[in-house]
Amino acid sequence: MSIEEAQKLVDNWIKTYGVRYFNELTNMAILTEEVGELASIIARKYGEQSFKESDKDKDLADEMADVLWVLICLANQTGVDLNEAFRKNLEKKTKRDKTRHLNNEKLK
Repeated sequence: MSIEEAQKLVDNWIKTYGVRYFNELTNMAILTEEVGELASIIARKYGEQSFKESDKDKDLADEMADVLWVLICLANQTGVDLNEAFRKNLEKKTKRDKTRHLNNEKLK
């Protein structure tokens, strides 16, 4: 599935099942909440924190998908073409960092 297809699928889902998009500020708060849930799982799975009993059934992939969902909602409601934005961002990073990481002694 392309990013463009994902944006269309989310938009169709919202219009079919979600009644309407939450406003941008609400979605930004929800995105922050979802990123926090993702961070919690990563801190426990890959970091030094131990899992709480209530967190043991949390799914890393599902939490990542929740973050992506809300990000796509924000893109749709603000008119951002994520496919194009990602392409431009990759070009920017390539131009800016084409030798930066290769020359970073900390990464060797």
